Amino acid sequence: MNSNDPRSGIALVAFDADDTLWRSQDYFDDAQASFERIIAQYVDLGDVGQRLYAYEKHNIAFFGYGAKGMALSMVEAAVDITEARISGSDIKRIVTLAKDLLRHPVELLPDVREAVAAVAAQHPLVLITKGDLFHQETKVRDSGLSDLFRRIEVVSEKDPATYARLFEEFGITAAQFLMVGNSLRSDIAPVLELGGWGVHVPYHTTWAHETEAELGQGQGRIRTIDSLAALPQTLQELDIQSRLQPAP
Repeated sequence: MNSNDPRSGIALVAFDADDTLWRSQDYFDDAQASFERIIAQYVDLGDVGQRLYAYEKHNIAFFGYGAKGMALSMVEAAVDITEARISGSDIKRIVTLAKDLLRHPVELLPDVREAVAAVAAQHPLVLITKGDLFHQETKVRDSGLSDLFRRIEVVSEKDPATYARLFEEFGITAAQFLMVGNSLRSDIAPVLELGGWGVHVPYHTTWAHETEAELGQGQGRIRTIDSLAALPQTLQELDIQSRLQPAP
């Protein structure tokens, strides 16, 4: 790693995984649509999706993120919304939706391999993702990208405390850290809050929970790009800017 002088430039670049490097939310959206069709056999409601999200949000503290947490939330929501009238066979259909989520292929997004390799040639890389440990490790392995990362972190939450712990472990300051991801809430806002840098790569669909973010005073340290193809150039510009940044 570079020295602890924050003006020494970007010393570590981190990537989010789902919907930054490969498709993910599309499969969750499809599962939710299937869930809503199952529930429509029992009740005529226009807000089943919002009701499911309320269960998912509440259950994060119990089940964490990912397909397994969504599955348990779907089962709980199905029983409550239908007032326990849902059949055992339809509960099994919901469980099958979750199993399908865990089996979906890893499909890299456009320009990912080339962009990550280009950045890896200039900076040490880490992958920081949240969700079910086994599922995330499987996706990283199947992606063919694991050789480009010096370290892979599967965390239960991406918040300032988690990032601060990682900075300490990596031996860097926040000002030497840049995070690349699609989620403002998890990938960008906490890093900016600590004084780091962010590159936001919006995905065409985002889980409602990940859109709830306040960027605060750090908006001068974030760039938004349409594709990872633009990342190497954007990173170079931010690295220069970081070296000119006044010391805190």
